[in-house]
Formats: sequence, C-alpha cells, structure tokens
Amino acid sequence: MKEEEEFIYDDEAAVGFIRNSLPEEMKTRFSDDTVYYILDVICDFYDANDYLISDDEEKEERELVKYIISQAVKDKIGKFTEEEIRIVLAAESAYSDTLDIS
Repeated sequence: MKEEEEFIYDDEAAVGFIRNSLPEEMKTRFSDDTVYYILDVICDFYDANDYLISDDEEKEERELVKYIISQAVKDKIGKFTEEEIRIVLAAESAYSDTLDIS
C-alpha cells in the first residue's frame, strides 16, 4: 500500500518555475533573491490578514500587489510595476497548480 504523500511547497522549485515563466525583459530584474523576497512578502500579507481569503479575489489581488510594491520600496529591494508583480503572482499560481494537493 502506497503511503499518502505530504503536500510540500518547495520554495526553490517555485522560484525556478517563476523565473522560467517570466518574460525575457523581466528575468534580469527579478533575481532568485527577489523572487524569494516576493514569496516571503506574500506570506507576510496573508499572516497580517489572518489568511483571509476574500470573496472578492480581484480586490484581494489588488491589495496584495500594492502591499508587495510598497514593501519592496520600503525594504529597498526595488521599484516594481503592478503589471510586473501580477506576472510574478500568475507564475506563482501556475506553480501551485502543478502540485498534487488532493
């Protein structure tokens, strides 16, 4: 009998997947460290909001994008556009979709 596999989010694999998904013009601006940073800020956002998943996904994404941008400026990581952050978030979501969590 095969043991049930535990769901594991692999940060290193996520970063590689995200960077490979980025358009060429973004790959130089978004290093591995920058993508790791963004993943950490995403976690911080949901921690600060008690993992609240809003019924209004569009509003939630707008708030998350603004939060990432403001934190990156505050932490002197870089100045990113909303479009760039949305591309990173879409790539992270695509990575999550590849995981077998059933």
